[in-house]
Amino acid sequence: MLSPVLLECLRTWWKTARAQGKMLPGGWLFPGQNPIDPMSSRQLNRAIHAAAEVADIDKRVSMHTLRHSFATHLLEQKTDIRLIQVLLGHKKLNTTALYAQVATDLLREVISPLETLPPV
Repeated sequence: MLSPVLLECLRTWWKTARAQGKMLPGGWLFPGQNPIDPMSSRQLNRAIHAAAEVADIDKRVSMHTLRHSFATHLLEQKTDIRLIQVLLGHKKLNTTALYAQVATDLLREVISPLETLPPV
């Protein structure tokens, strides 16, 4: 999924980076220290840790944290877990269901079907 908001941010970055000479024509959207090369996983990891520090996040973070957060937020927005499964590329629903353990607020909102029965 590419959000229209993110797409606009990426377009702005592309224009700015090209104007500043940080990006070669036909080069990488996120170039490495040498603009011929892509950003390394180590550079990306440093950027994630810097962003977490700015956001005052004390927990351990990684690239996988972003993926996990994405899935958890979708689940909290009541997105069908089967759609999340497809978006994450999971073959088994059990793998995706692990995210349900994190979305405890959503689990608390579930109402038993017995609660919807008329009073006796």
